[in-house]
Amino acid sequence: MSTQLQGKTVAFAVATEGVEQVELTEPWAAVQQAGGTPKLISTKTGQVQAFNHLDKGESFDVDATFDDVSVDDFDGLVLPGGVANPDQLRTDDQAVTFIRSFFDAAKPVAVICHGPWTLVEADVLRGRTLTSWPSLRTDITNAGGTWVNEEVHVDTGLVSSRKPDDLPAFCAKMVEEIAEGEHSDQARSA
Repeated sequence: MSTQLQGKTVAFAVATEGVEQVELTEPWAAVQQAGGTPKLISTKTGQVQAFNHLDKGESFDVDATFDDVSVDDFDGLVLPGGVANPDQLRTDDQAVTFIRSFFDAAKPVAVICHGPWTLVEADVLRGRTLTSWPSLRTDITNAGGTWVNEEVHVDTGLVSSRKPDDLPAFCAKMVEEIAEGEHSDQARSA
């Protein structure tokens, strides 16, 4: 087990239903394997329902709600995808404010698949380059970002990937960026 993230706590922000299970579980395991502590943050207490594409997957216990936490409690943020998950999160003002606070604080953020929808809503993509599921290209561009079709892309503290097949590269860069700590340029788009 690596100690790259020893002493670091990483927030995983998800809605109560619709997170793509593998985009939650693989980065979660990568944080743990690097010695970090992952925490599941959601809109409500209890459990979140994950999905394997459109089929129900496992349920996971929520550690805290967006009401109960602050950016100061964490060293990084992971935004898993799934179509329904980020679509629900972007309609929750507290979730959007929490996500934006990581950019204001210049802390690392890792986002995959449809996850950038929440970043569009948080208005933190101006001047940033990232990748995502291809259908988000226009949303990212309209929000002032530059979309690229890459397995993983890093833009000063913002790690992004397109899909579950990209998870090995995504997890490696996510751990690396969180281990590096704050990136002052992260705040430029907030």
